[in-house]
Order: sequence, then structure tokens, then C-alpha cells
Amino acid sequence: MKKILLLSDTHSYIDASILKYVRQSDEVWHAGDIGDISVTDQIKALKPLRAVYGNIDNAMVRTEFPLDLRFMCEDVEVWITHIGGYPPKYNQRTRDLIKQNPPRLFICGHSHILKVIPDKTLNLLHMNPGAAGKHGFHKVRTMLRFTIDGKKIEHLEVIEFPNRY
Repeated sequence: MKKILLLSDTHSYIDASILKYVRQSDEVWHAGDIGDISVTDQIKALKPLRAVYGNIDNAMVRTEFPLDLRFMCEDVEVWITHIGGYPPKYNQRTRDLIKQNPPRLFICGHSHILKVIPDKTLNLLHMNPGAAGKHGFHKVRTMLRFTIDGKKIEHLEVIEFPNRY
């Protein structure tokens, strides 16, 4: 069983409240718009990190992290990308790939809107953790945490930080 912390859209921001949840996790996944590489350096100093770059990320971040990341966690195939759309309206770049070879868990960031949506047609779960950073239109900073145990994705929890500023 793995305890996963999922975040996105930090936009160069990380603080003690985020790092507290990092310490409680087995792995941290970041769905892009990291901002400054120091964000991921702080996470990697504490826990294993899987991350992708987003549309605001500079060359340094893009050199270290890919656009798409597909991997197995326990018995769950995961695909993380920054801009991917939502079921059933996936974005143009990912739509055909998802239909041809759907992962069990499809993770995106970008919108700053937390959503967890099952796609019953493709038998996958879509997650967007919202935005953990302070930059953007969102009023509440959010992250997700959950466990993966074999084929099961369980114990999904929304983490909210009520004051953006």
C-alpha cells in the first residue's frame, strides 16, 4: 500500500503546511506548473517525487521533468500530464491516446479546480488536485491524498488551505 500526496499548480510556492503533508506520504506526485525548481527540490529532500512540467514552467523544470508520465503504482497504471481535459472532454493532445490505451488513473492540473470524476466509458478515474500555490483565481488552495493498495484507489481526502493569502 502506498500513501500518495497529489498536488499541482504550486507556481513557485511551498510552505510548512504543504511539507507537513509531504512528510506523511510515501510518494508525492506533482501535476505541473511547478514554477521554481526549489519547490520540487524541497519535496525530493523528504520523499520520492513523480512530476511533470506545466505550461508556465521554465527550461530548468522542463529539463528535469517530462510532459507526460506513465507508470505503475502497485497494480494501477497512472498517467500524469498537466493539461489533459476532463471526462468525456479530454483535450485534443490526449484524447486519442486515452481512448487507445486508457490508464486506470488519469491525473491533470492546469485548471486550478479540484475535480475527481470517474469515466465509466473508459473505466478510469480522473483526478485534478486543484492548486496548492497562491497564484491564480482560486480562493482555496487544495491538494488530494489517497492510497493505492493493489488495484484499489482508496481513502481519497481533499486537503484545503482556506486562506489563499
